[in-house]
Amino acid sequence: MADRPDHPASGPPQSPGPSDPASGFAVTEWLSDGGNAGDVVVSSRVRLARNLAGHPFVHKATRDEREAVLQTCRDWILSTKLSDRIMWVDLHESPGIERNLLVERHLISKQHAKGKPAPTAGTPVAAAEEPRGVAISIPDERLSIMVNEEDHLRVQMIRAGLALDACWEAASAIDDKIEAGLDYAFSPKFGYLTACPTNVGTGMRMSVMLHLPALKVTGDIDKVKRAATDMNLAVRGFFGEGSEAVGDLYQISNQTTLGKPEGAILTDLQESIIPEVVQYERVARRNLITKRRVALEDQVYRALGALRHARMIGADEAMQLLSLVRLGSVLGIIDEVSPKAVALLWLLVQPAHLQRVVGRELDQERRRIERATLIRQRLGGK
Repeated sequence: MADRPDHPASGPPQSPGPSDPASGFAVTEWLSDGGNAGDVVVSSRVRLARNLAGHPFVHKATRDEREAVLQTCRDWILSTKLSDRIMWVDLHESPGIERNLLVERHLISKQHAKGKPAPTAGTPVAAAEEPRGVAISIPDERLSIMVNEEDHLRVQMIRAGLALDACWEAASAIDDKIEAGLDYAFSPKFGYLTACPTNVGTGMRMSVMLHLPALKVTGDIDKVKRAATDMNLAVRGFFGEGSEAVGDLYQISNQTTLGKPEGAILTDLQESIIPEVVQYERVARRNLITKRRVALEDQVYRALGALRHARMIGADEAMQLLSLVRLGSVLGIIDEVSPKAVALLWLLVQPAHLQRVVGRELDQERRRIERATLIRQRLGGK
């Protein structure tokens, strides 16, 4: 792996840095299972949408214009001290499995990974796909900067637990460093100009990933969704927009970026809305323990038993069973599986990570077999 400005890197971030010995993958920030309210809040994220002045938005740009934006952004990002170490990946030149690894690690979006497919068989990938890339801080993977996604730049900062304030402070500092060398498209009246009208203004989205299994078990999760909608918040699944909430993992984010300053959005989410959801989940957990303990223990141990003995299992089913195991671990029902171990398995059961661990591409049936084998090995099954 190379991470110097004169030698951009390719491939998923694996090492150097702290890694899981069995898989070799770097321990990304949101897997650390720490931070404020870490029993419920898996991670916090701040994302800033920015575009370069004098350049067409991505969806209106020609391939040459996108290439020019990519080159300009890449040169400045890699020549500026944004982090101790930065890895660059040219996504339009990367194999699909490498891109999917970055999606599964929450470093790029599915849209950014997919790009534009080759028009005809045999056309070189780099010649057919639209130029796009991503810069990633290593080994912590806290920072990622997507270039030529929906906007020219998407700056993302992620932290474990409820830490939107730290994410915002770090993202804002990175944004200032980028803006020192690149001229942003900005309107004195409207703020930062973006490809999607809902991002105009601050261009900022704050989100948290929450593990809400108790609210799902008690049937109260729909109340949270309705309340969030009433407060103009978006509730999405594990991989963000358009995804399902597998493993009882939900992302809650602001929808308003125009007419409301960053500080007000931060205060609402960090000090009011998210703590209220956290408390709601904790109350539901306590009620399960005090009023339905035997039924809850039965669900947790059945989930653990299935994971330890299954011979074939799909990713969504594994995520759901792991959700119950994590709930049992956090509540002290089981002590042999830590929440951190569950978080790592959340990642390793995903298709691209599974295939990288196994060392070869797998069809769907073989993935189900290998996934079950990996889980049994990790959880001490037979």
